[in-house]
Amino acid sequence: MIRVVIDTNIIVSALLQPLGPPAQVLALAISGLIELFITAKIYAEYEEVIRRAKFRREEQTIVTTLDTIRNRAHWVRPTEIVQSCSDPDDNIFLECADAARADYLVTGNQKHFPKFWKATKVITPREFMSLVAPHLIR
Repeated sequence: MIRVVIDTNIIVSALLQPLGPPAQVLALAISGLIELFITAKIYAEYEEVIRRAKFRREEQTIVTTLDTIRNRAHWVRPTEIVQSCSDPDDNIFLECADAARADYLVTGNQKHFPKFWKATKVITPREFMSLVAPHLIR
């Protein structure tokens, strides 16, 4: 099964645009067609960011999204500290990808990440949906 780490901007975009590629990636993860991996730090960031007032999401939508992620994701504990992103806050995603042996890290901010991190390819949601999804959905 395909193993993924999803950047926070994908979760936010999925909530704001429920039909776009970020929402499609999240739906694949929630459905179990791909394996979503998270860490405690990533989950905390998801929660902090999607609760920001500027995104204006209803509390029930936030709670449902977070509960679903918490219950469906595979939790890992990073074993090494990474400092390879141009935005230091994004290193947690590489740490998770490393611990999970993820195939993909899906982000809307590719410029903050290296193109590859060990065996993990960093791609956009649109790239993920065009490269990977056709092999999952039949």
